Amino acid sequence: MASVKIQGAEHIYTLTPETDAPFTLVFLHGWLLSQAYWQPLIDKLKPHFQCLAYDLRGFGQSQLGDRREYAPLSYAYDLKEMLDKLEIGEVWLVGHSLGGSIALWSASVLSDRVQGVICLNAGGGIYLKEEFEKFRQAGQLILKFRPRWLVRMPGIDRQFAKDSVKLPLENYWGKQRAIDFVGAKFEAARGTLLDSTSPEEVHMLPQVVSKLTQPVYFFAGSDDKIMEPKYVRHLASFHALFNESGDNVFEIPNCGHMGMLEQTEELSRLMMQLLPYNQLLNPDS
Repeated sequence: MASVKIQGAEHIYTLTPETDAPFTLVFLHGWLLSQAYWQPLIDKLKPHFQCLAYDLRGFGQSQLGDRREYAPLSYAYDLKEMLDKLEIGEVWLVGHSLGGSIALWSASVLSDRVQGVICLNAGGGIYLKEEFEKFRQAGQLILKFRPRWLVRMPGIDRQFAKDSVKLPLENYWGKQRAIDFVGAKFEAARGTLLDSTSPEEVHMLPQVVSKLTQPVYFFAGSDDKIMEPKYVRHLASFHALFNESGDNVFEIPNCGHMGMLEQTEELSRLMMQLLPYNQLLNPDS
């Protein structure tokens, strides 16, 4: 993995070789996660598309730097600088959970470069006051108790492998989730939690989606308890592609909140069908 400095923060990234595709796929991870979880999906897509994945500011191995703003829009500006420094032109964005919100904001402010968006386990647009307040309080509480020794606790990998998924992941991924949970910088973790769930941000996101002219597709996990399919469909309904049958929404069976690991094959299959370059190569697909 390589690094690039953005607003004083070293950002760790992985960039696969160029292909004949006229755009690069950029993968944006979710809260308390890192770029690591995209690797199985990237392995399937990189023969066809150049793929960029990186640790968001303050998460994974990336640092905090000078930009101490944590709303999704601020991360969209990080992405712009990342693309500029890596000399990457047109892109499709693939965002998971919080990364989905960042992808949507990025499509809004980088409309000349973002050709389309795929949101995975990402939705919202409805502010439920009591539920959000409980979520914010619980989130801040767990952030305060993340001792480094947690990753060495016997069985912790099995516990994290079961969290928010339909069926347990391999213990390897449970260990990685424990590492990223402990390693996320407090300021960034708390800032993104509060800024992405504020009433203003929640109400603004549907407006952002409604104004996007690029194609936007939403993938929901049928068994996702963090972002239930009804909330994914709600946000998707503000985009022009949505109609009574929900043509821009795909519900993935036997899938919780970690779709890129739980249903890698199905997700890569759907993406290959939807991405325009593949349609040019295979007009009958």
